[in-house]
Amino acid sequence: MSETYSGRCLCGAVRFEARGRPKGVFWCHCSSCRRHSGAPVSVFVGFENDSVTVIEGVITTFKSSPGTTRGFCARCGSTLTCATVHFPAETHYHVGAFDRAAELQPGRHFFANEQLPWLQLNHNEPGK
Repeated sequence: MSETYSGRCLCGAVRFEARGRPKGVFWCHCSSCRRHSGAPVSVFVGFENDSVTVIEGVITTFKSSPGTTRGFCARCGSTLTCATVHFPAETHYHVGAFDRAAELQPGRHFFANEQLPWLQLNHNEPGK
């Protein structure tokens, strides 16, 4: 039996399940992710597109920049996804949307050159 990770938006209008092993868990420091989430850094988990099922509601999407589509709940505004042309077979889900977020520890940093100068993270330790 494969592993199942359940997630949802803040209001519960959108619920989804991801089955199987994540492709990876990572920090993203890009300014686009900061603006979308309102947070100084985002943490994503990637899953193959065909391993995720939206079981309630709809993830509303918009093209935030060339080659990037972001998803959110149209009712409460929760940030949920990011899909790029660089990873066409997978979608990245905000870790905070998952019920068992503590199990999804990041191990890589993307766009570390855009990290806010006051955010102190050790890029040499896995998950830090």
